Amino acid sequence: MAAAQPRDSALASLDAADVWLNSPPLTAAALGGRAVLVDFWTYSCVNWLRTLPYVRAWSERYADRGLVVVGVHAPEFGFEHDLANVRRAVSDLDVPYPVVIDNDFAIWRAFGNHYWPAAYLVDGTGRVRYHHFGEEAYAETERAIQSLLAIEEDLVEVDVSGFTAPADWAALRSPETYVGFARGDPARATVADLGPNEWALSGDWIVAEEHAALRAGGGAVAYRFEARDLNLVLGADRPVPFTVLLDGAPPGDDAGVDTDPAGAGVLAEPRMYQLVRTRGPVRERTFELRFAGPGARAYVFTFG
Repeated sequence: MAAAQPRDSALASLDAADVWLNSPPLTAAALGGRAVLVDFWTYSCVNWLRTLPYVRAWSERYADRGLVVVGVHAPEFGFEHDLANVRRAVSDLDVPYPVVIDNDFAIWRAFGNHYWPAAYLVDGTGRVRYHHFGEEAYAETERAIQSLLAIEEDLVEVDVSGFTAPADWAALRSPETYVGFARGDPARATVADLGPNEWALSGDWIVAEEHAALRAGGGAVAYRFEARDLNLVLGADRPVPFTVLLDGAPPGDDAGVDTDPAGAGVLAEPRMYQLVRTRGPVRERTFELRFAGPGARAYVFTFG
């Protein structure tokens, strides 16, 4: 029988949540006596994606020794409110632990959270014993888990690659850049006059609060960046073929996981697309993404 948790348990906000994936609904009482790692995420966030291999590994190693990982999906963009999109992401990204849908941010507010990702380690009485915001601190977080479980052993070995590889912070010179008018800086007039960390739209676009939407085929979005990786959160209601260019040429060996060396790819569902992964020395370059048809939506550039 699970140990009852006090009424002021940090997990009390789970009780009112009725949409769960990978699990029946979990309550504070049902989790009593267990160590619980509460992981706030949203599936298009590159910072969370780079933490996923570690959270998955902790869930797998410590599940039978008293740890429950609960992923709280709190959406950043409109398409992340759609349960079908989240369900697909849970499957495609291999998220194996319970996930609770927090579209109204009730659990987020109960924790006083402000970040994606954020990890809160809660003990068997419902007290938060450790927290970490953002990426990294993986050894520190796992040691906190082990301490709560009264375990002392080697840390997990995690294989990271593709879009989950850690950012090359030493070479990163470009900031997260939103395209919608609510949080974005205005686009430049043309691709030709881009300066460092400036971006531009070409073609028939309309800029909305959280994204820019392409209304006719032949449009493009460009960015003058300096980083190993360039990612772009994209969406569309139907598949849209695209082509990536770097300094006006196909990316070749510098293609990201979502393009081939010729730069060809397809925008098929709303998510983060890794479009550039530089294999050689990092330098300032001009990225251009050309769409073959209308309907593409661009949300935010991120870098790694």
